[in-house]
Amino acid sequence: MTVFAQSDMSGELRHVVVFKYKADASKADIQKVTDSFRALQDKIPGIVSFEHGINNSPEGKNMGFTHVYMLTFESAEDRDNYLPHPEHKKFGSLLGELGVMEDVFVVDYAPGE
Repeated sequence: MTVFAQSDMSGELRHVVVFKYKADASKADIQKVTDSFRALQDKIPGIVSFEHGINNSPEGKNMGFTHVYMLTFESAEDRDNYLPHPEHKKFGSLLGELGVMEDVFVVDYAPGE
């Protein structure tokens, strides 16, 4: 078993979320998700920036995951405060109500590590 040392997490932290939408998800519902995700930046302290995009890699290795969302937090502590935040939970509820998600994965990292 490999054990990785926890590095200093006092600097910025990237939170990358990649969605695989259901085949029947409408463009309007996907836009609603994107807009709601973007709005979290104005509702939750510690979010420095929000980016999103649609996979356009010619390699065909995305396994059906198409939409990438990246939040940058001031620190890991800000990310930790974001996760249970009521506005984040509200966003999760919206995803459930829309029923457009097939799968999701999340990767967090500190730049340069």
